[in-house]
Amino acid sequence: MEIKVELTKNPKAKPASENLAFGNIFSDHMFIMDYEEGKGWHNARIVPYGSISYEPAVMVFHYGQAVFEGLKAYKTGNEIVLFRPDENFKRLNNSCDALCIPRIDEAFALEALRKLINIDRDWVPDAPGTSLYIRPFIIATEPHIGVHPSSTYHFIIITGPVGAYYKEGLNPVKIYVESHYVRAVKGGLGESKASANYAASLKAQQMAAKKGYTQVLWLDGVERKYVEEVGTMNVFFVIGDEVVTPALNGSILPGITRKSCIELLRSWGVKVSERRISIQEIYDAADKGLLKEAFGTGTAAVISPIGELCWNDKKLTLGDGKIGELSQKLYDNITGIQYKKLPDPFNWVVKV
Repeated sequence: MEIKVELTKNPKAKPASENLAFGNIFSDHMFIMDYEEGKGWHNARIVPYGSISYEPAVMVFHYGQAVFEGLKAYKTGNEIVLFRPDENFKRLNNSCDALCIPRIDEAFALEALRKLINIDRDWVPDAPGTSLYIRPFIIATEPHIGVHPSSTYHFIIITGPVGAYYKEGLNPVKIYVESHYVRAVKGGLGESKASANYAASLKAQQMAAKKGYTQVLWLDGVERKYVEEVGTMNVFFVIGDEVVTPALNGSILPGITRKSCIELLRSWGVKVSERRISIQEIYDAADKGLLKEAFGTGTAAVISPIGELCWNDKKLTLGDGKIGELSQKLYDNITGIQYKKLPDPFNWVVKV
């Protein structure tokens, strides 16, 4: 499929790389492709970034048929590279399946992304710790009131330069363990990157923030006792000589950074267990002096060490206010591969 290109006539001023926040500045162009039942995906185009007009009745507004992804592009000298983009588009299609959205051609999506990044390559920042954040998403666009899958969709990719996701950077974050609200249950949308999952997390996140916590750690939606994931990250615990992360059970997002960490750890000979783990087991391990580290993993933050957990008003402090040894090693190796400062034995990096 041909990708039509319309370049902006009013390029925006680019921010200084050293002062970037996360998620509030966007590049000059965006990719859009249309879907129509009976016609399939068509009309692929790159156009100037800007507002899009929809009728008030489009179904995404009323029934939440929307999925998205998040990945990054990195500047490495004169090159720009992506980290495991094939995994992102594979997961996007899995999310599409869960929400009755037509699948996209993953190879074509990567081609479109490369073309978009090359057009906006000057937007990729080069200061340490910065990157170009990439947000592909699909929304239902049929103007109809009635609960059924839409017959039309838009697949859109927007990008923007970013700095650190958390203001704490690599300093440990405080996490509130949520025992009342539920994010997802097995058989629902928890393993999909659906917009609805994040809407479901807002109330608990807001309450945790008021108590001084950066994020929420979700427990299972049935018994409220087994650890699942942090709002924007998968979660790992170093207990004795074992690294434990909750098994993918249908209500946990299969994170790409999570997968990369597991593969790295096992390549180093570290014992990694993907299993059910209760929040009580975490606290018991801490009481016995066995809990050495806890950290979250995700595209936005890469590795985020956890310095405090609060569960039913019981606070658990980890470490001494610094990132743990294994968390630091994972961060150094993943970012080293992403920025091509270290060898890439897994062939994770893809040149734009």
